[in-house]
Amino acid sequence: MAGGLVALLDDIAAMAKLAAASLDDVAGAAGKAGAKAAGVVIDDTAVTPTYVVGLSPARELPIIWKIARGSLRNKLLFLLPAALLLSALAPWAITPILMLGGAFLCFEAAEKIIGAITGHGHGQDAAAVADAAELEDRQVSGAIRTDLILSGEIMAIALGELGDQTLVNQAIALAIVGIAITAGVYGVVALIVKMDDIGLHLARKPGAGAQAFGRGLVAAMPRVLTALSLIGTAAMVWVGGGIIVHGMEAFGLAGLPHAIHAAAEGAAHAVGALPGVVSWIVTAIGSGIVGLIVGGIIAGALHLLPRKH
Repeated sequence: MAGGLVALLDDIAAMAKLAAASLDDVAGAAGKAGAKAAGVVIDDTAVTPTYVVGLSPARELPIIWKIARGSLRNKLLFLLPAALLLSALAPWAITPILMLGGAFLCFEAAEKIIGAITGHGHGQDAAAVADAAELEDRQVSGAIRTDLILSGEIMAIALGELGDQTLVNQAIALAIVGIAITAGVYGVVALIVKMDDIGLHLARKPGAGAQAFGRGLVAAMPRVLTALSLIGTAAMVWVGGGIIVHGMEAFGLAGLPHAIHAAAEGAAHAVGALPGVVSWIVTAIGSGIVGLIVGGIIAGALHLLPRKH
C-alpha cells in the first residue's frame, strides 16, 4: 500500500514537472512569437488613434473599448482557429499567406504616402460625415476591418515561430499573444488619445511645474500624433518588406535577401561601434526599400484600373 502511494506521488511529481516544462515552453514560445510581431504592433498602435479624429472627447475611450473588443474577437474567434487549421492541414501555406499580408501592408503604406502627397486621406473622409453616431459607427467598423488585417499578420507571424510546438501549445501561445498584444496596444492607444485631457487637468492644478508640464503635453499632442502616423507608415513598409524578403529566401530566391544581409554585415563591420544596431538599421532600410517598391507597384496598378461610378 505504502509502495503504491509512493509510486502515485512519483507519477504526480513527474506530471507536475512535465506540466511546468510545457508551461515554460508555451511562455517562451509566446514571448518569442510576440517579439517577432513587434513591427505590426507598432503600426497597430500608431494607426488606431487616427480613428477618433473628429469625434467627441467624451466618446474617445468608449470607441477605443469597442475597437479593442472587436480586435480581441478577430484574434480569438476567427484568426486563432484559422491559424490552427492552417498549421495542422496546410503548414506550407503559411509563408505565401504571410507574403500576401506583407504586400498588403506595403500597399497600405504606399496609399498613406500618396494620400499625404495629394492631400486626400482618412482624416478628410472622416470630416465629411456630419452625423456623430454615423461617424462613430463608421470609424469603429473601419478600425476593426483594418485590425483584422493587422491581427492576421500578427497571428501568422506568431504561428511561424511556433512550428516546433504541439497544436495545444500553439493554441495557448497564440491566445496569450493575442490577449497580451490587444491589451498592450489599446492600453497605449487610450493613454495617447487622453494625453491632452491629462495635460489640461495638470494645467489647472496648483503649482507652476505641474501647470507647465500640462501645457507642454497639450502643445505636444499634435506633434505626437503626426510622429505616430509617420512611425506607423514606416513600420508598415519595414515589416511588409521584411516579410516579403524572408519569404523570397524561403522559396529559394535568395539573391536579394543575401544582398541586404551582406550590406548589413558590411555596414556593421565598417562602423565598428554597436554592430547589432547598425546591422538592424541597414536591414530595416533594405526591407523598407523593397516594401516601398512593392507597395508603389500595387498602388500604381490599382490607381490605373478603371473605377466604377
